[in-house]
Amino acid sequence: MSYILTLIYMAVEFIKFLDKYIGKAVCGFLSIFSSKKSLNLKAKKILVIQLWGIGETILMLPSLKALRSGFKKSEIDVLTTKRNSSVFYGNKNADKIIELKLNPLSILSFILKNYKKYDLVMDMEEYLNISSIISFFTGKSRLGYSHGIRAGLYDGKVIYNDRQHTSETFLDLVRKLNINYKLKKLEKLSYSKKDKEKVDKFFKAKKLSKKDFIIGIAPGAAESSKCRMWPLKNYSLLSENLLKNKKNKIISIGNEKENEITEKIKDNVKDVKGINNRIINTAGLFNLNELFYLIEKCNLFVGNDSGPMHIAAAQKVKTVGLFGPNLPERFWPYGKGNIAVYKGDNCDFSPCINVHKGQVPDCLFSKNSTDYQKCMKNIKVEDVLGKIIFLSKG
Repeated sequence: MSYILTLIYMAVEFIKFLDKYIGKAVCGFLSIFSSKKSLNLKAKKILVIQLWGIGETILMLPSLKALRSGFKKSEIDVLTTKRNSSVFYGNKNADKIIELKLNPLSILSFILKNYKKYDLVMDMEEYLNISSIISFFTGKSRLGYSHGIRAGLYDGKVIYNDRQHTSETFLDLVRKLNINYKLKKLEKLSYSKKDKEKVDKFFKAKKLSKKDFIIGIAPGAAESSKCRMWPLKNYSLLSENLLKNKKNKIISIGNEKENEITEKIKDNVKDVKGINNRIINTAGLFNLNELFYLIEKCNLFVGNDSGPMHIAAAQKVKTVGLFGPNLPERFWPYGKGNIAVYKGDNCDFSPCINVHKGQVPDCLFSKNSTDYQKCMKNIKVEDVLGKIIFLSKG
């Protein structure tokens, strides 16, 4: 398992390396030929680019809805990756979802097939150079963020505000097109009848019913920054405390690669009778759309700053999000009553994750240091338990 995780991490780092150095050089060269023009406010064909991160893809859905409200009769396509495309399932605000493989041949092929096809391209990526390069070749007018050398390829630019929620920062791009839109909630994520039936069948087999108070726990984080994970022993202690209430049952949530950590958390839970019927590990059992429905069936959700946390918020589940390397004001689980727990004031480096600057490191302290993940370790089990009790009473 550790070998597979290492390969995934290396692949991600290689993509980031190519984008940072080769992509930066290409942006600099292309900016010489970038003749600035007014944004096309009557565009008939629009491309929206959102390539990286399930969580951020969820947070841009209100912007897609806002864009549709201003361009009701226009064709709106979304360029994304396979891992994120499920987020757009059943979304009526896009005409076509285009999956792009992040390799040079696939990118070149897309550019050649769609050269200057779009009247307007809105690049929602806050750092990737490749997205701005795609914008340059496929869009007659282009809109993106104003920082970095990539900004030289845009006709319209918006300052990236890192002191507000990211969903609002995405909406700032749409507002540049003279579309006024007030964010009230995240867009609910869709799933098929088949997805629903599979999850319902699983619940029945595990004897989960409406009488149970189901708490979803997602202890993992994206491969790009595992330092966002709350210590596993804390999740075990939290689970012990939650299961003192006989009504409570826990569903462990994660992908196939996180099955090892969800099992480890379960194994370290002490003094709980019938634990196999009260902590149910679903890591790797469901695809993304099935997961939308599974999380929706939870009464409450606890997780790190990650995709599953944003899924819970989008599905209107009471959510507690745990933060340290990143600021909750940027990525808290958006929605009325949801709570972010942040105690990173003890670390001079927090926030060390600044996605818009391309800063997504592992903890800046050595793994051998007692200070490794100190911002996440500073969140105590009592802190999280208190928030859960507060939300469960609401």
